[in-house]
Amino acid sequence: MLLVSVLAASIVPGIALLAYFYWKDRYDTEPVSIVLKMFLTGALIVLPIMVVQRGLLFWGGEAPLTFSFIISAGVEEFFKWFVLYHMIYNHTEFDEPYDGIVYAVAVSLGFATLENVLYAFLEPATFGTLMMRALLPVSGHALFGVFMGYSLGKAKFSAGKSVKVHLWLALLLPIIWHGGYDFLLITVPPTWIWLVVPFMFLLWFGGMRKVNSANAVSPFRFIKREEEVKS
Repeated sequence: MLLVSVLAASIVPGIALLAYFYWKDRYDTEPVSIVLKMFLTGALIVLPIMVVQRGLLFWGGEAPLTFSFIISAGVEEFFKWFVLYHMIYNHTEFDEPYDGIVYAVAVSLGFATLENVLYAFLEPATFGTLMMRALLPVSGHALFGVFMGYSLGKAKFSAGKSVKVHLWLALLLPIIWHGGYDFLLITVPPTWIWLVVPFMFLLWFGGMRKVNSANAVSPFRFIKREEEVKS
C-alpha cells in the first residue's frame, strides 16, 4: 500500500499537468500516441543527463551560479531541446504553434516524473514532501517546457533570420528560468524560502500568456469558428 501511495504521489502530478496542457489546445489536439512517445522519451533522457551532470560536477565543482545555470538547467534544457528539435520539429503533426508547447511539456514532464520517482525511492521522502515537489519542481519543469515549446512554435512558423533567433530562445529562455529557480533554492536561507512563491507566480503568469498567445495564432482557429457557425 505504501509503495502504491509513493508511486501515485510521484507519477500523478506529471500526468495531471500533461493532461491540463494537452486540453489547453483549443483547435487541433495532437495524437495521444505521439504525446506519450515524447513523454516516455523525456523519461529516457534522465540517465544520460545524470551521467553528464556527474561529470560536470566532478570537473566544475558546485558553485551555486555554475551549478544552477550550467550543470542543472543548462544540461537538462539542452537535452530536452535536442530531443524536440530532432524528433518533433519537422514532424507533420507539428502543424500549429501550440503544438510546440504540447510536445515540449510532454518531454519536460516525462523527465520530471521519472526524476520524481527516483527521488521518492532513493531519498527518504514523506508524502507531503512529494506533494511539495509536485507543486514546485514538477510544475516548474512543465512551465520551462511551455517557454521552450512556445519559441519552437515561433521558429517553426517564422521565416528568415527570425527562425534561428527563436530556436536559440527555445533553449535560452528555459535555461534562464530554470537556472533562476535553482539558484534561488540554493542561495536563499530556509527562512526566506517563501520567495519561491512569487517566482512561481511569475512563471505561471508568463507561461499562461504564452499558452494564450500560441492558441491565438493557430491556423485552425478560423476552421473551428466556421464549424461553430454552421452548427
